[in-house]
Amino acid sequence: MRVFIIKKMTDNYITRGFINKPVYNVEEGRFNCQCTGCNKLNVFDWLKNIPENNLYGNVVEVRFKNTRRGYYINNSETGLCVGDVVAVEASPGHDIGIVSLTGELVALQMKLHSVTSENLKKIYRKAKPNDVEKWYQAIDKESEMMLIARQLVTNLELAMKISDVEFQGDKTKATFYYTSDERVDFRQLIKDFADNFKVRIEMKQIGARQEAGKIGGIGVCGRELCCSSWLSTFMSVSTNAARCQEVSLNPQKLAGQCGKLKCCLNHELKCYIDARTDFPNTSIPLETERGRAYHNKTDVYRRIIWYSFEENNENETLIPLDVDVVKEIIRLNKQGITVKDLEASNEQHAKEPLVIYKNAVGEDSINRFEEKRKRKRKPKKQPDTVAVENKPGNEQKRSRNRKKNKPESK
Repeated sequence: MRVFIIKKMTDNYITRGFINKPVYNVEEGRFNCQCTGCNKLNVFDWLKNIPENNLYGNVVEVRFKNTRRGYYINNSETGLCVGDVVAVEASPGHDIGIVSLTGELVALQMKLHSVTSENLKKIYRKAKPNDVEKWYQAIDKESEMMLIARQLVTNLELAMKISDVEFQGDKTKATFYYTSDERVDFRQLIKDFADNFKVRIEMKQIGARQEAGKIGGIGVCGRELCCSSWLSTFMSVSTNAARCQEVSLNPQKLAGQCGKLKCCLNHELKCYIDARTDFPNTSIPLETERGRAYHNKTDVYRRIIWYSFEENNENETLIPLDVDVVKEIIRLNKQGITVKDLEASNEQHAKEPLVIYKNAVGEDSINRFEEKRKRKRKPKKQPDTVAVENKPGNEQKRSRNRKKNKPESK
């Protein structure tokens, strides 16, 4: 039981960006967190050793729970370093966060996320021991509060899901993040929350992608989810991105942990679009003396297009053609000229092995592992024959046995 409690507390602290509790430096009078490898949406400061010339003044980036970050003005005389625990302005009261970025790179991050320097909140001070102790107490309450909140939602039969709970650093306000596919009337729910938790309640609706970024997880690639590790903005993803990259349009393979199309479909989309700028229209069939050849698949980076003479026949032989060859055949077809043979017209890929497509889906059932194997019966052993030596006494014994076994004559 003790091990479970320790692990539970450690998980709560990881959501803030550190494994161990921040250490208080008596000489400098501040709390500092040295753990920099476990932060979600962590930013590498590649301008660390360059003299500062901040465009927006003395602005620092402060991180809170999971993927929530904010930009604050530091009006104090003492400088702040990455990892310092600070008390920042909130509504109402104050909140506790960790400085995640300082210097010139803050201005670039603000420009990237379209954040202006107007109406930015302030940093009050470096966190004191009383502030940090109250902050620890707030963090330890979050997991228990989430379980109670989900139970209250179930009792009211509301079509919503509580994804995350974040306590403010001064223990005066709790923010509940929830997901829902329809409009929810949670007025009674807020009253129940206020009666049970005795704090100010704030409800924030988030999407499925924001929920995956807050919770985190491992993708099919074996790495941490992009939305929880480095991706801070969500761009719309369409099925055209998969078509352009010649990816199988299987919804189960294209969907991520959030149930939406994977964000990584946009990572290489521009490279594929640039590579396909001079590709011909593959919906146009090629006219040959053998018949019409239809497009089957495309290898964008190798610039090879496969054609077959049957439009929907899966067992038809595929013929690889170069992009320039396909463009030339289409130009000749528009002039009314038909090509004799596709294989002969493709000199560059004449030695390319012909690909025969074979549909292997459904050949082997996954239930074959559950079938019980029949045990093979072992053949019965035949009795060993013992050779009798021809000795003088053995002949007399044989004759006696014959007489005993001989049936009596009536």
